[in-house]
Amino acid sequence: MSSQITEEIRRSATELYKGDEICQEKSKFLLKEVGLPNGLLPMKDMEECGYVKDTGFVWLKSKKKTDHKFEQIGRSVQYGTVVTAYVETGRIKNLTGVKAKELMLWLTVNEISVDDPPTGKIHFKSTTGLSRTFPVSAFQIKEEGKEEEEDQTKDKQVVATLATNAPLPVKEL
Repeated sequence: MSSQITEEIRRSATELYKGDEICQEKSKFLLKEVGLPNGLLPMKDMEECGYVKDTGFVWLKSKKKTDHKFEQIGRSVQYGTVVTAYVETGRIKNLTGVKAKELMLWLTVNEISVDDPPTGKIHFKSTTGLSRTFPVSAFQIKEEGKEEEEDQTKDKQVVATLATNAPLPVKEL
């Protein structure tokens, strides 16, 4: 897999980053830019990530494999030390380095696509032809700034409701 990431590809990279913190930030940003959920590639200890904008080729390299469970859907996924793909709006194709557990088998995932982001469905296809569909929200990570914005919006709605003397909405427990 890492043989796909030649020095020529590195030189042609529009973006190339080294170090876990910046790679985490940039991989989430790229996913968001192409209309995919930002929590789709939760790799740990990343060493390098790169993007060749002309072709859409992306790579992520980490120190070790990452095992992750998407709790909302109860699915386990394994990310190899090198993950590569071609990205375009709403789609990842020719994905390498990602396996999902289906019953007792680990299946290689090679394509991911999204309908109507961010509220729609996300589709995963394996090299065996098997596919699964889940809600996009299962792969979305709330961003820190967004939580604060949502809380402030809710506070403004309550203040506006109080100002108009309208009844407050009641949530049942």
